[in-house]
Parts: sequence; C-alpha cells; structure tokens
Amino acid sequence: MTGPSSSSTPKRASIGRKPAADPASTWVRQADAPENVAKASIFTARLTIDVTPALRGRIKVIAFERGVTAAEMLRALLECEYGGGQS
Repeated sequence: MTGPSSSSTPKRASIGRKPAADPASTWVRQADAPENVAKASIFTARLTIDVTPALRGRIKVIAFERGVTAAEMLRALLECEYGGGQS
C-alpha cells in the first residue's frame, strides 16, 4: 500500500496579507509610547513577596479607591518607611 502521489495532493491556499492596523488603535498606542520610554529609563529592581489572597485583594481595592496602581501605592509605602537613606 503506497501513499497518494504528490501530483494528487491539493495545493495550500494562501492566507493573504495581515489586515492593516485600526487607525484609532495605532493613535492610542502612540500616545502611550513616550510615557513607556520614560518609565523604562528609570532603573528598577523587582521584589517578590508572598501575601495571602485576602491581603492582595485589600491592597488592590485600596489602590483602586486611591486612583493608583498597587505597585505605585506599595512603592510609596516602602519609600516612606525605608527611603531617605537612614539606617
């Protein structure tokens, strides 16, 4: 028993070009670009801590109520407590 010959296999249809980006989406992404570059130029180090799901939820709710991200709120808290260069 042999497989089908190569001449009887159907040709694959081409998918075509990817559609152009939505102009509104492109405009929104361009507005965010300068801010991202500024944030990337600041040196940061990642800190990972384990918290309970309940504490994580409270942190996120409080940050939302204050209109900031949880990361921004926790950075300010850590800076207040441990910043200033005092030992």
